[in-house]
Amino acid sequence: MLKIGVLAMQGDFREHALMLRQVGAEPVEVRTPEDLNQLAGIIMPGGESTAISRVAKATGLFEPLREFCTTYPAWGTCAGAILLAREIEGEAPHLGLMDIRVARNAFGRQIDSFVAPLNIKGLIGAPLEAVFIRAPIIASAGQGVDVLATLEDGRIVAARQGHLLATSFHPELTPDTRLHEYFLDMVRGARLVV
Repeated sequence: MLKIGVLAMQGDFREHALMLRQVGAEPVEVRTPEDLNQLAGIIMPGGESTAISRVAKATGLFEPLREFCTTYPAWGTCAGAILLAREIEGEAPHLGLMDIRVARNAFGRQIDSFVAPLNIKGLIGAPLEAVFIRAPIIASAGQGVDVLATLEDGRIVAARQGHLLATSFHPELTPDTRLHEYFLDMVRGARLVV
């Protein structure tokens, strides 16, 4: 069974762990550098990216996490996507690994949260119901980045660059497991290459 880490500093890490169990993976809550041992990939959940980054630095996890994500599959959802981004509008990047520029809280405050159906490249079946809560937008993507989903107005909300995946929304807040299955396929593919 694949061991997939879920960064458990803040945010909805328990929901991601539940989804991972549903798709046949073993979730491991990551809070220390030692927790990264034996993992095949990691999910960085929603929450508040600056708070997550600060706690990771205070616990000594930040640099080992960056090193892990340079080699192993990593998926950032909402705040996790901000952590992965090489550029953040108006502030310094955190991990700075994925060639995307993000704008935080692009849709407004908590009260402006919404659900939208998304056709996601690589997912078969009906559109995925995507939950947006104080979500960032992927304002631009570099040449090596594959855009997986956009809103009707063309704004990017899901992208992949090799072993890195970023989504602006919260797939763990719906019963639809397809994106978690997609990430596990990424992990399996990366293991075949290594």
